[in-house]
Formats: sequence, structure tokens, C-alpha cells
Amino acid sequence: MTLADIPATPGHPPAAVDAPRLAAADDLTVWPLSTLRLAHGELAVGGVPLTEIADRFGTPAYLLDEADVRERCRTYLHAFPDTDVLYAAKAFLCRAMAHWVEEEGLGLDVCSAGELELAVTTGFPAARIVLHGNAKSPEDLRTALRLGVGRIVIDSASEIARLAAAVPPGSRQKVLVRVVPGIAAGGHSKIQTGTDDQKFGLSITDGSAQHAIARILDQPGLELVGLHCHLGSQITSDKPFLCAVRRLVGLMARIKDHHGLTLPELDLGGGHGIAYRPGEDALDITTLARKVRAELTESCAAAGLAVPRLIVEPGRAIAGPAGVALYRVLSVKRTGDRTFVAVDGGMSDNPRPALYGVRYLPRLIGRRSTAAPAPVTVVGRHCEAGDVLAADIQLPADTRPGDLLAVPVVGAYHLSMASGYNLVGRPPVVAVADGHARLLVRRESLEDFRSRDVGL
Repeated sequence: MTLADIPATPGHPPAAVDAPRLAAADDLTVWPLSTLRLAHGELAVGGVPLTEIADRFGTPAYLLDEADVRERCRTYLHAFPDTDVLYAAKAFLCRAMAHWVEEEGLGLDVCSAGELELAVTTGFPAARIVLHGNAKSPEDLRTALRLGVGRIVIDSASEIARLAAAVPPGSRQKVLVRVVPGIAAGGHSKIQTGTDDQKFGLSITDGSAQHAIARILDQPGLELVGLHCHLGSQITSDKPFLCAVRRLVGLMARIKDHHGLTLPELDLGGGHGIAYRPGEDALDITTLARKVRAELTESCAAAGLAVPRLIVEPGRAIAGPAGVALYRVLSVKRTGDRTFVAVDGGMSDNPRPALYGVRYLPRLIGRRSTAAPAPVTVVGRHCEAGDVLAADIQLPADTRPGDLLAVPVVGAYHLSMASGYNLVGRPPVVAVADGHARLLVRRESLEDFRSRDVGL
């Protein structure tokens, strides 16, 4: 039996197939939920063959499985009842994404006036949006107040007076305080944000959070409604979140004792880890929700507090697994005992391997190879030795220029972090659903670069 003989099936390969070549790279468990195997080494997502996407929209290209995004939104709402689930827009935002998460009943977490304006002009209700960021510009704050954003997260003491001065007379802006609970969690040191040695939030340990809270309560234009924390990204254990609940409830109890105020909201942020390769750990959302709710109830009972309304902010866990990147092989170079497969994208459309050492697992699509797998390193086209997309992976030994490679789990922090390096241009984003593909974000062109360059 060959792959061509296998009917289209989602997820795992059929049990009858026992070929050693169906190894990790052939495991579809980290691909979008709608992924199907087709004949001749082809895959389809959302009912659309990936080669059709490449032919129609060119490469590099990103696709998003709309049904996958929506299903993950529903999973969160089901796991976290009586909770405000906010999609973290920094993972990836476009008008369609804002529309999808709003239709599914989620709120939105934004970090800039740009993200906020895009969402609101798409029709997203501003009251269901939270703005945060460690260094909000005056324009960020003015835009939030003008549009009527639901919550602003205060991240530093200096922000208190600036925000209070910008609130129109007779109005009150609801705010949260981002506190640092002193918890190290996250998949890389650069994305650990719950400790005292980084730029975010106000420390509980040194009293900065308590001092800021007292100042906020003295501002008639600000209404303190809760605490916020974000421990980091790619967290695959529920233990840090449970520890955060205990520490934040302890702070809420001290606020009640000192100020007579019971805060009604507690935002635990996001950072929920996902698997980038088959077999990697991922955070179990259902288990997390059950344990967090139990810990919150128990901690509040011990402190004599009413249980606050919980808020969570998933981003990567909703967008990441729904995305696939498509690349065309430009060259295959053998140097010593290493083989480099160079593609037509790289760190301009995906800087995450260079920044965080993320390990992807590209797959050959569009043709059925009978060659044995061989170790290769997939690299980008940019003038950097660190422009590596996937090091030491297995691809068929006959991989050659013109081949198509598909990379799963690229829906989050890829296009949102993309750059104009080498003036290559950022890829398009294509939505797939029910056998149809449509363009969400067009490819960045040379004309885009020219139109922005206004000097001589």
C-alpha cells in the first residue's frame, strides 16, 4: 500500500500503514483540525488542496483554517464558563480574525492604537476590548478613551497620572493593574514575564503594586475593577497559574483590608502552550480551567472574599494551530556532511526560530516521493546565518528546487512579527473554509515599499 492508495483521512495515518517513512513529519496531529490526506503526497486544509493555494496565491503564503479558529474559540468558552475569554490580538490580527472571534463570543486584548482601531472599525464592540502594554503612547491612551475601550491595564506608576489627566471631566475609565507575582514560567527566557527582572507590570514583592493601587484609588477619573497578570508564553503546566491565583487573591485580600474595596475582576492573562511538533507537551485547557476555578474558589473562601469574575487571554492557543505556511524550495546545497534546503521565505516572515529557537517540522507536499528520508536543515533566503526555519529535520532525499514545503502551527506570532528585511515583502494570508479559499491580507509588494519611501 502506498500513500496514493490511502483515502482522504484526518489526523493520524491509518493503522494498516506500517512504513518507517510515516514518521514524525507524516504525523498530522499538530496540523489544523480539517487537514486531510490526498493522493500523491497532497494535503488539503479546509477542503482546499495546499498546492492549489500555492498556485493561486504564490509562495510564501500563510493560510488560516477558519473552522479551526472558531472551534478553538468554542473550546475555550466551553472550558471556561462564566469567564471573559479575550483573544490576544498580538498573536495575529486582521479584520476577518476580529470578525471570527467576535462572532464566537470572545472579547479582545489589544496592545496599541493600531490594533484597537482595526478591531473597532471592523465592528468589534469597544466595550469588550482590553488595552494593555508596558509603554502606552499618548496616542494609544487617547484612542482608547475616544473609542470607549472597556478596560485599560495600568502597567507603570507613571501611567496613572497620564491616563487620569486624559479622562474627560465627569467620566470614569475602568482600569486593571498589571502585577508581577514573581513566578517564572514560559518556554524561553525572552517570553517569561511573571518575574521581577523584566519590563512588565508592578511588583508585589517590593510594594510597587500596592503603591500604584493606592494612587489609582485617589483618582476620581479612574475606577479600579481588578488585577491583571501575565506569566509568560508557551506555558505547558497549570501549576504556575494556580500559584498566580493564590498570590493575586492574597493581594486582593490586602486591598480589601487597607482600602475597603473588593475587586470584582481577576485577569490571569494567557500564555497557554501548544505543540509545534507531534509528541510535544501542550497545556490542557479543560484541566486548566477546572483547576483554576477550584483554586480561585478555595483561595477566596479562605480570604473571606467574593469570587471575582475571571478573565483569560488566549492568543497562540487559538491562532497558532490553525495556520500553515507554504514555501517553494529554491536550492538544495550539500556542504560537508550537511544538506541545506533553501526556501523563498525565512526570517522576514517568521523570525521566531531566530528569536526563541522554535522547532518546526516542514513537510514535502504536492508529490509522492519514494526516496528515503534524509537529514536536512531548512533555511531562508535572507543574509543572516541565523535565518534557519527548521534545523536537522527529515525530508525525502530527493527534495529539489521547485518542491513545495508546508509548515504547520504558524498561525501565531509569524505575520504579526514579520519585517521588511531585504525588501522581500510580507506574505499574504489566505482563509480556507468549506472547500473555498479567499484572500484576507494581500502580499506586500515593491510598490508598497516605494510608496512609503518619500525622500530623495
